[in-house]
Amino acid sequence: MQASANGMAIEYETFGSRDGAPVLLIMGLGCQMTFWDDQFCEMLATRDCYVIRFDNRDVGLSSKFDSAGVPDIASLREATTEGRKAAAPYLIEDMATDAIGLLDSLGIEKASVVGLSMGGMIAQAVAIQFPDRVKSLVSIMSATGDPDEPRSDPEVFAQLMAPPPPGREATIEQSVEISRTLAGPGFPFPEDRIRERAARAYDRSFHPQGTIRQLAAIIASDSRTQALSDLDLPTLVIHGDADQLIPVGCGQMTAAAIPNAELMEIEGMGHDFPVELAAEVADAVAELATK
Repeated sequence: MQASANGMAIEYETFGSRDGAPVLLIMGLGCQMTFWDDQFCEMLATRDCYVIRFDNRDVGLSSKFDSAGVPDIASLREATTEGRKAAAPYLIEDMATDAIGLLDSLGIEKASVVGLSMGGMIAQAVAIQFPDRVKSLVSIMSATGDPDEPRSDPEVFAQLMAPPPPGREATIEQSVEISRTLAGPGFPFPEDRIRERAARAYDRSFHPQGTIRQLAAIIASDSRTQALSDLDLPTLVIHGDADQLIPVGCGQMTAAAIPNAELMEIEGMGHDFPVELAAEVADAVAELATK
């Protein structure tokens, strides 16, 4: 299904009864809404939640920004390192406005907002910009954009940013290997499931240029640390202690920035969402959403 939101088309899906507590799921960098596992969405639905997942701008079946070109990420990172303002086609705050536009289109006044990785950044921005629209906030394996936050492992970041190889099978294989690197040692690596997910994503919409523009939005957006300190809403921060892309210190700083936020550190979890944790996380999200 598609909705008109913030002047663009946003692809979305829902799970559960419209009478349930609205939960908006926001996915991370370059990831389509289908990276929110169907089983997790259904778990939330059985916990009296009305679940909405959607493709962020520039990914999946939502509107693309190809006319903006492909940013030079190295130049953007250099600018921020030197304290200069980096220019990007859009910012995390714009993507937050997309999310609210989707809620508007669906006639939802208030929702619990759950974001993973870049999605957590967007979720934070939604809560900052539209506090009256957010019932609760869950930020998973994410960061505030603070310049003092710990940085990604350089080799892991380089692997993530490597251009896709030519051909469907090679691209799927690259995606599987990236997922293997990001996965933590505390849980089994479900290779078959990850390969199936990568194939589904490739066939649904292969659009690597959009990922670069989304990364530019992350780099060019300002720190949210100070603004997060003004939030007054139930907040849960979830982070794995084996995350090499967004280190656990980022989750700790996120939780410290938000008054009364609860921090759930998960031993052995990397920059991934193991299926073994789906029920536990669904319980925590639903508890906040249905209060």
